[in-house]
Amino acid sequence: MQRLQELIVEADGGSRGNPGPAGYGAVVLDPTTGETLAERAEYIGVATNNVAEYRGLVAGLKAAKELAPDASIRVRMDSKLVVEQMSGRWKIKHPDMKPLAAEAARIFPLGQVRYEWIPREKNKLADRLANEAMDAGKRGRQWEPSASRAALAEDTRAARVVGDAAVGAAKARAALAGAAVPGAAQAPAPAPAQAPAPAAPPMGWGAADLGAPATFVLLRHGETALTPEKRFSGSGGSDPELSAAGERQADAVAAALAARGTIQEIVSSPLRRCRQTAAVVGKRLGLDVQIDDGLRETDFGAWEGLTFAEVRERYGDDLDAWLASPKAAPTGGESFASVARRVSATRDRLTSEYRGRTVLLVTHVTPIKTLVRLALGAPPEAVFRMELSAASLSAVAYYADGNASVRLLNDTSHLR
Repeated sequence: MQRLQELIVEADGGSRGNPGPAGYGAVVLDPTTGETLAERAEYIGVATNNVAEYRGLVAGLKAAKELAPDASIRVRMDSKLVVEQMSGRWKIKHPDMKPLAAEAARIFPLGQVRYEWIPREKNKLADRLANEAMDAGKRGRQWEPSASRAALAEDTRAARVVGDAAVGAAKARAALAGAAVPGAAQAPAPAPAQAPAPAAPPMGWGAADLGAPATFVLLRHGETALTPEKRFSGSGGSDPELSAAGERQADAVAAALAARGTIQEIVSSPLRRCRQTAAVVGKRLGLDVQIDDGLRETDFGAWEGLTFAEVRERYGDDLDAWLASPKAAPTGGESFASVARRVSATRDRLTSEYRGRTVLLVTHVTPIKTLVRLALGAPPEAVFRMELSAASLSAVAYYADGNASVRLLNDTSHLR
């Protein structure tokens, strides 16, 4: 059976005395965006560091299974002992750790979990949760998600919602669907009332679909000679190739995507700059590149190769009309309304084909902005209010019930 997705579990545990007052922390992360999907922490009384670390591992794996039982799990811990023992390279001798290791091994089927050692400084979120749990225990209390500030430190890379947002979403969706959620208090049934008017499909947390989405990681191609000069470069011009800078950008984004290890398919615009960028990434990831004409850039007609100022000088009336309405086309070119119809049809086809998979779409400014705009339900003029750098990454997840979630926009951290 194909894995629907990958999740990252980071876990840690600590003991103030070893043995002494101990606690653990664990987080489940989205590997594409770094978003915190779930977090767990607990004060466990007097125990050793290693026992606390194992308890954190068990809690993190259980949280991941609640979110996606079919997911491929990557566990990252700064405990060499736990990583080596759970990987089967070291024997487990301590009587307190054997049952915990066995419990961790039973949560997911064999081969579905892989372990990776990371330095302590890269495991700070789980470490802070463990310390929060120990601090709560010192006060005679247990850790509570609503009080957590573990991910609010300035060195944390991913934004998060305080508390367990994933569980909250599950409860909200299940409530709307009339289903019971384990551990959730059931509200009394409302009194009969007059049937309401048909409502629009629920959005966001109110969405009914909990299945794995089709996740599109949107990569704008690397620079061409036209990019730094901000010249119109669509599908009706010279089809330029990557510049030397663009080739370097393609190498950098390929390395970043390889490190994430989440891309399962690659689909590219037919234009040369995208095919070149996609080829570099595909070679690094060991994936073939599929070409889809629906991902091509807008045809800018007579404006191809010109700067904005040059278009203003030569085609001022057409430019004013284009800026005022998505139905207006560049002189002899393609309107944004036409592009939106093309991109929407391509989106629907690809989301159906790649349900539950993470796909890299190598494309252009207008298709990426259009996908983001449509996912947000923003008006057409929103395309003029987004910045998309060359070789930047964005991401949108599409669920089977029609809902979409924008997870990333214009990430260029891999180019720094």
